[in-house]
Order: sequence, then structure tokens, then C-alpha cells
Amino acid sequence: MPTDKRQRADMLRVDQAGEYGATRIYAGQLAVMGGRGPDARTIARMADQEARHRQIFDAMLAKRGVRPTALQPLWNVAGFALGAATALIGPKAAMACTAAIETEIDRHYGEQLDALGTDDPELSEKIAEFRSEEVDHRDTALAAGAEQAPVYPLLSGAIRLGCRIAIGLSRHI
Repeated sequence: MPTDKRQRADMLRVDQAGEYGATRIYAGQLAVMGGRGPDARTIARMADQEARHRQIFDAMLAKRGVRPTALQPLWNVAGFALGAATALIGPKAAMACTAAIETEIDRHYGEQLDALGTDDPELSEKIAEFRSEEVDHRDTALAAGAEQAPVYPLLSGAIRLGCRIAIGLSRHI
């Protein structure tokens, strides 16, 4: 079933909000970790990619006249707090945060690509490109010991649930 203009606008709104939230999570982690160690350098690299994703989605929002989510001020604070909190637990918890979020984003972007089909090649191309980078972030976080974080199943489950809630809220608000 083809997607209509409103559905594509909702997708774009959610995706921009997600990339905004990701930049805030990494900002919180880096505020705690500083530039110390290989994990901080890895996080800084991923943060740079998320900032590029956000810039592209920001431009697409403007070009298409799509409003961003009204929840952006909340995602600003919540993202930074989540990033700082996981970094305070330790580097493996910071990586667990990335692994959990990117697992949900991989699923979310896959659903969007399935729904879009050939309806919006420009949006589909960006989602596919960014999905590949998000999967790389997840795999990098797992390789860095994300699953060794304290109470990993609980931490990961809570973050994944929060991510799904944020996606649902940002779609319409």
C-alpha cells in the first residue's frame, strides 16, 4: 500500500527526532567520559555520524515543510541525562545504551523502508544509508563489551522500551 505525504512526513519527523536524541545521548556520555580512552574516541566518532544524519534530516524537514516534533526540548534533556547516566555507570554501560538504541533503530528503519517501497526514493536512500551506519554502531558497541555492562538485560530492555515509546510519541506530537 503506497505511503501518503502525511505518513512520509511522520517518518521524517520521527527520524529527525531520533537523530537529535542520539546527538544528545552522545553529548551526555562525552560530558562524563571526556576524550579519555578508546571508548570515548569511538563514541565521538559515532556522535559525528549522528550529527551528520541530523543535519540531513533537518534539511529534509525544511525542504518539505515538515514540522519537527514538539517534544524536542524533552529529548534534549532526556537524551543528555540518559547518556550521562550510562557513562557514569561505566564505559560498558555507555556501549550497552548504544547497542540497545541501535537495535531498535535498525528495526524501526527496516519497517520504514518496507512501508516506503518506491514511494520516496530520496527518503528511502537516506534511511538505508543511515541504517547501515546505525547497525555498525550497534556492532561496535557489542564488540566493545556492551553485554558485559552491569545488569545488561535490564538496562538494555529499559532503553529499548524507552526508544519505542519515544518513536511513538514523536510520530504525532
